[in-house]
Amino acid sequence: MSDYLNPQIAPNLTRQSIPVIRATEASLEGYGHLVHSNPEDYHLEIVRWPAQGWRPVDEDSGDEGGTVQGTFLSEWRGEVLFGRNEAVDGSYILGYATNPENASEENEVCPQEVLLWHCNYHPDGGQLFFPLEAKPFVVPLALPGDDVKPGDFVAFWFDGSAGLYIHPNIWHEGVFTTHGSQRFYDKQGAVHARVSVDFAKEFDCLLTVNLTEPS
Repeated sequence: MSDYLNPQIAPNLTRQSIPVIRATEASLEGYGHLVHSNPEDYHLEIVRWPAQGWRPVDEDSGDEGGTVQGTFLSEWRGEVLFGRNEAVDGSYILGYATNPENASEENEVCPQEVLLWHCNYHPDGGQLFFPLEAKPFVVPLALPGDDVKPGDFVAFWFDGSAGLYIHPNIWHEGVFTTHGSQRFYDKQGAVHARVSVDFAKEFDCLLTVNLTEPS
């Protein structure tokens, strides 16, 4: 299990850049949808508990865990990007503006990219991030499959006028504010099952996610 506040990343890892594209309803097809308003009322997909054998789970059961919601904070502290998810009481280092072994919370920078070490997906339900401040943000995503590779990821750039809903089983990390701090309304399945990939340990690399607006 990863220590999200002390990931112990090896030094001098290679970097693999992933494409950054503008988030639109068309570009998000297969990953999720844009959410323009009323995030509290948005219907999340909840996945029925899987059957253990040939007998099926009763149709009126197995998907009644509901949802949790709260504020997700994405915050740069110097060269380190932190996330705090009140909905599930989680705190994380999301990434770095420079090599992790050199990154300092004391070095004030204008970050141009995030070096990403980890992603996950939720098999129990979808997840919604809606910006509470109209500022740009970026989210890396990959389509379902446990054999995921670094090259399967795409980063989506949002201008801050809409939020993101992602389907169950979609690989993602917390939202990346492009500078300073930014709050998001977060809504997700209450079971909060999590399946992870650690790029640093599994692939000896970090993903480079550009934060600037794509042309």
